[in-house]
Amino acid sequence: MNLQEKVDLVKQVGEEIVTEEELLELLKTKEHPIAYDGFEPSGKIHIAQGLLRAINVNKLTKAGIKFKFWVADWFALMNNKLGGDLEKIKVVGEYFIEVWKASGMDMKNVEFLWASDVMNDSAYWLKVITIGRLNTVTRITRCSQIMGREETDALSAAQIFYPCMQCADIFHLGADITQLGMDQRKVNMLAREVALKMGYKKPVVVSHHMLMGLGEPPKSDLQGKERAIALKMSKSKPDTCIFMTDSEEEIVRKFKKAYCPEKQVQDNPILEYCKYIVFERMNSLTILRPEKYGGNVTFISYDELENAFVDGNVHPADLKTATARAINELLIPVRDYFENNAKAKKLKLLVESYDVTR
Repeated sequence: MNLQEKVDLVKQVGEEIVTEEELLELLKTKEHPIAYDGFEPSGKIHIAQGLLRAINVNKLTKAGIKFKFWVADWFALMNNKLGGDLEKIKVVGEYFIEVWKASGMDMKNVEFLWASDVMNDSAYWLKVITIGRLNTVTRITRCSQIMGREETDALSAAQIFYPCMQCADIFHLGADITQLGMDQRKVNMLAREVALKMGYKKPVVVSHHMLMGLGEPPKSDLQGKERAIALKMSKSKPDTCIFMTDSEEEIVRKFKKAYCPEKQVQDNPILEYCKYIVFERMNSLTILRPEKYGGNVTFISYDELENAFVDGNVHPADLKTATARAINELLIPVRDYFENNAKAKKLKLLVESYDVTR
C-alpha cells in the first residue's frame, strides 16, 4: 500500500483531521504509528461502539497503524457509572472486548490496556499534574463534554481530574494519533496545546463520525459538530439504539419506530446506518416489495440508494425493513458468539443484570 492509499483510508475514518499535513508526514516517516481510543465500560454496547468501531479500526490497521484501546475503568468510576462499582465496571470492560472479538475487528493489530494498571505509576500522575498546572479550572471544565456532561456546575470534584487524566493518557500511551469521536475533540485539542510545553509531539487528531440514534432529532439551533454530538446514539435511550446482542425481534421493532422522513437525507438515521455500516460490510442492499410497488430492487452502492430515496423511488417503510434485515444479518455472528462461548455468555448475563441507570 502506497502513502496516498494509507492517507485515503485514514480520511475515510476521520470526519475531521487535525491536521492532514501532519498525518501525511507521520505516515511518511513512521511505518507503524500508534492510534488510541479510550472507552468507559458502562452497560451494554451498541452498534456505533461495536460495528462502526470495528469498521474504523480495521481501516486504520490496514493502513499499517497499530491500535491501542484504553479500557477507562477508573474514568467510569469517576463518572459514577454503574454506581461507582469498580468490579462491575471491570466486568463490562471485559464484555466490550468480547463484543469486538465477535465483530470482525482485526485483533492481531489491536492492544487492550487498562487504566487501573497505571494508577500506581508516579510517571503517569506527574503528567496529569503537569497538565493541571498548565491550565485553569475554567479551561479544564470546558472539556466536560467528553464525559457526556454539559452542565459544569454539576461536576463532582472527581470529574475535574477527568480531562487532565484523559489528556495524560495520550502521552503515556505514546499515541501518534487520537482516534475518538467528535465528542472527544476538546480534550484532544487540549493535548495539542500542551504537547510541546511538556516535550511531546502534537498528536494528530482523527475524529470519527458520531452515528445518530433512531429517534426524531429534537428541535435545536445547534449546527455542525455540536449538532452531531447532540444527535449521537445513546444507550440512555435504549429504544433509539441497536445493541450488539439485540434479538431479531428487537431490531425489527426499533426500526419500525425509527425516524425516516420521506425523501430527506439530512438527520435521517436509517440512511446513516446504510452509509456507515451496511455498505461498509455488505456489497449490496435489497429492498423487498410487491410488484405493484415496483418489485424487488438491489442497490450496489450507497449513492445509488440515496438518489433513489431522494427521488421517491424507495419508501421509508421499505428502507427501514431492508436496513433492519441487513443490520440483523451483521449481528447474527455476534449473537452466536455470545451463545456458544462460555466466557462471553457469562459476561453478557452479568452485564444485563446490572442497573445501568446508576
